[in-house]
Amino acid sequence: MYVVIVGAGEVGSTIAASLADTHEVAVIDIDGQRVEELMYETDILGVAGDGADLETLEDANVRNADILIASTDDDETNIVTCGTANTVTDVFTISRVKSAKFLRTWQQSSRAFGVDHMVATNLLTAETISRVVGMPAAHDVETFADGTVQMAEFEIPAESPIAGQTVREADRYESLTFAALIRGDDVVIPTGETELRPADDVVVIGSPESVHTFANEISPGVEGVRNVLVVGGSDIGYHTARLLQERGLKPRLIERDHDRARELAEDLPGTTVLESDATDREFLEREHVEDVDIVVSTLDNDEKNLLASLLAKRLGAERAVAVVDSGEYVKLFEAVGVDVAVNPREATAEEITRFTREHQAENVAIIESDRAEVLEIEIDGDSTLADRPIRESVANLPEGVVIGAITRDGELVIPRGDTVIERGDHVVVFVDTDVLEAASSQL
Repeated sequence: MYVVIVGAGEVGSTIAASLADTHEVAVIDIDGQRVEELMYETDILGVAGDGADLETLEDANVRNADILIASTDDDETNIVTCGTANTVTDVFTISRVKSAKFLRTWQQSSRAFGVDHMVATNLLTAETISRVVGMPAAHDVETFADGTVQMAEFEIPAESPIAGQTVREADRYESLTFAALIRGDDVVIPTGETELRPADDVVVIGSPESVHTFANEISPGVEGVRNVLVVGGSDIGYHTARLLQERGLKPRLIERDHDRARELAEDLPGTTVLESDATDREFLEREHVEDVDIVVSTLDNDEKNLLASLLAKRLGAERAVAVVDSGEYVKLFEAVGVDVAVNPREATAEEITRFTREHQAENVAIIESDRAEVLEIEIDGDSTLADRPIRESVANLPEGVVIGAITRDGELVIPRGDTVIERGDHVVVFVDTDVLEAASSQL
């Protein structure tokens, strides 16, 4: 597949790096030096120029592209780029936008703006936060097979009851698979004797009930979130509160600006909007921040989000989720006490990469910025897994592949060594990115 990416910033560069190993990729950016750097780092074709200009798109051979991804930081430029490409070719176009207003317009009209698929960064970030709030001990949560299967990634705290146990000792769940451990720079495929160490990230796949039970055991007392405080009435803050309302929660939201606070109060009837400064210690104490299960910081810059998160936790809030605009700060935020740092650009890059890969799979989740993937695949006659016991078929797959779950006619089937995978089954598979290409050809 040939993919043209317009925009070599954090989003475009991440997508290019994710796709370059398995597809032909061209990247266009107005910054020639950035294009040269990306060509040096990644096996791509680089084109310096304006991606909204037809001549530049022609230089990138857009007529032969299968997918065009417009991923600059400017919404209008991305939309115009897709429309320009459609004047000369029927390439499938994907546009990144920050504001959901363009998404709403696009959803109301088939192929509006000449865009085939649109990803709204602010809404996507809010959805990511909402999933984490639903399972607050997790760093990442995704669903597969129409909700029958769930994948979650957890960091093992030093005080966790399972820290120091082997996988066999910790595996007390009938419908849960310990798919992998992310240990430093390594992806470890565990056996029964693998020790679960503090600070390991463990990826589990199974029924939603078993994943939630495991979440409660890995961090006792974290489940049962009811009291959520959203800091900042930004677009991300608004969508986060709205999504939490839809789940039956009654969040509180702090917004400093009088006019914006009033607007939010009118638009969010299920949310208590408080007009104040989220870094005002006395105000937070009056609002009993010590009773908050999760504080979500969605202010307009990283420094404010870090300050608000750490202050709330210092005053007694149980956990903190913060939006981090600079990807390089994510690990720093989590190192100094923020429980989950959500980077909108990273979330957007993962969503677009996921969509491009869903041409080969039913659903895709990307783990740890493309260290691994979880794929949902419908089994046909060409698959190595078809009509064979798992023990036999896995022996023919590269090391780094784990069968996490199976659904058959909408029902969960627990994978065991003697389980025979049938044609038409949906299989959820963990795959180390290093063996993704080899595994995909067999799955």
